[in-house]
Order: sequence, then C-alpha cells, then structure tokens
Amino acid sequence: MVSNIVLGTNNLEQAEQFYDRLLTLFDAKQVMKNERSILWKSAGSDTGIAVCMPYDGNPASHGNGSMVGLKAKSVEQLENVYATALKQGGSCEGEPGERKPGVNAAYFRDPDGNKFGIFYLE
Repeated sequence: MVSNIVLGTNNLEQAEQFYDRLLTLFDAKQVMKNERSILWKSAGSDTGIAVCMPYDGNPASHGNGSMVGLKAKSVEQLENVYATALKQGGSCEGEPGERKPGVNAAYFRDPDGNKFGIFYLE
C-alpha cells in the first residue's frame, strides 16, 4: 500500500549524509537522486524513504504529531540506529529502552526536525 515516505529538507547535502549513514543500517541504498530529492530503498523492498526540497520553494517544516516508524531486527540494531542518528546531527526525543513488556523503542529527530521512532518487538 505504501510506496514511499517523503520528508522535507532545507539542506539536501546534509540530509544525504544523515540518511546515507542511517539507512545503511537497514541495508538501504540510494536508488534515485536529482537536484531536489533522494530516494533510498532496501533490496527486495517496495517501500522507500525520500528527502525532498519543497517544490513550492518555501522552507521545509516537520509536522507536529507526525512520525516515521522504523522496525529494528534486534535491540542492538535499535540502539545502533539511535546512536548513529545522534552522531549525524539528529536530536534525542527518547532514549532507547523498554516501553512496555516486549516493546523496545527509541525516538529521534533528523537535522530538519522530522521525528522517527524505532521499534523492536520481542
């Protein structure tokens, strides 16, 4: 049902560096790039994550209450993704930990303020 998730950016070069390092942890690679946008996908996946300079020329902004959820294969991957996001200029929205029995999560924002949650369900 979902083909991709598109997030706005005000700095495509910074976003490229952030997502290249972050999404490689999910074995994702750039599959499309032009002067306004970049799309990453994992091998065998029909769903991708893209960043894009807004078409209307206005500044990109994040949505209040919006969040992209990522699925981790282990607690270790969850912690690694969270740490990588912070090292690449992201900010903490909730440190890794068990949220309820069997559910581990962490939350962060990318340099443009887009919010992500990463989840591991035991």
